[in-house]
Amino acid sequence: MTDLGASVDGELESFSLVELAVLRLRREILSGRTDPGERLVEEQLTRRLGISRAPLREALRRLAEQGLVEHVPRRGVRVATLSDRDVQELYDVREVLERHAIATALPLRRETDLAGLRAALDQMSEATKAADRLQIAEAHRRFHVAVVALAGNSQLTAIYESILVKLQLYMARNLSREAEVAQPEDGVHRHERLMASAAAGDPEAMLAELADHGARSYLA
Repeated sequence: MTDLGASVDGELESFSLVELAVLRLRREILSGRTDPGERLVEEQLTRRLGISRAPLREALRRLAEQGLVEHVPRRGVRVATLSDRDVQELYDVREVLERHAIATALPLRRETDLAGLRAALDQMSEATKAADRLQIAEAHRRFHVAVVALAGNSQLTAIYESILVKLQLYMARNLSREAEVAQPEDGVHRHERLMASAAAGDPEAMLAELADHGARSYLA
């Protein structure tokens, strides 16, 4: 049987290493294990990940496309940084896209349209029970992407998700801060209310809930 992780010319093997490096570094960045602005040293990463420079550099290039790392002339690569103005602008764009999506999507045509929200809410509930902050943040993002996806516009959904990925650099820090003063289940209950508003076809209730918990999650 042929090993799917290897090939004669090494192309598939290299591709697999790139994908694995992207997934691992992305998880570390979005979990808050690396701080915004922290330098990513190639020599250290190749040793820690057990890969050569070529797949590592391709992985970093892809992460840069996602807005998670940035190349600084003569200083190498670092975890991306966002100024307060950047965060506010991203939040403003996020709000515009959410308003458009909700106005377009509601009232829902089918009960099955809520499947994506239910799946994300289940993931959020399980992650909350396990106190897994990264999975909570991932479920949070997945839920909001599912909200925008209700509009049925794939380009809108892709743009919206790219904004949330950038904001998640800072969301992990703020969710951690919120966890110190809130009950673990509060986030789940907020998203349950959002889903109930979607099921009821009530755009104003959805937007009010988004304005409340969205600002607390994303802004310092």
